[in-house]
Amino acid sequence: MEMKGEYVIPASRETVWEALNDPEVLKECITGCKSLDKESDTEMSAVVQAKVGPVKATFKGNVTLSNLNPPSSYTISGEGKGGIAGFAKGGADVSLEEVEGGTRLSYEVTAQIGGKLAQLGSRLVDSTAKKYADDFFSCLSKKLGGGEPEGGTEASSS
Repeated sequence: MEMKGEYVIPASRETVWEALNDPEVLKECITGCKSLDKESDTEMSAVVQAKVGPVKATFKGNVTLSNLNPPSSYTISGEGKGGIAGFAKGGADVSLEEVEGGTRLSYEVTAQIGGKLAQLGSRLVDSTAKKYADDFFSCLSKKLGGGEPEGGTEASSS
């Protein structure tokens, strides 16, 4: 699955960068996040409960940040295991650019899923992933600037 999106968040680039690296902000904005712990400056562990169609599972995973270029960009990669529901692993390149009215956050995600999740069909998985991404950025934007972000997400399976 591939997903990319672009949002303009009404806050400075430094503020957005800090929020994207703050476990408390991330935990509040990730739908179904039960815990998110910062293990080091580049590693976090998480427990997230997700529902995709009829499959509901609790995923435990680790996330690593690399290619750090504060406050402009980084690469995030991770893997989560959800028992019989399956697994998800992938990465995203995230970049921040100052624009009129705030910060443009752009990202490109590549992910793989397996187990029961992979049997659900790409259309359902893509639409669920898009909803989770839109919900995350809407929450982040409201926390940082008080309004809805401009932009959106495109998801496709390949």
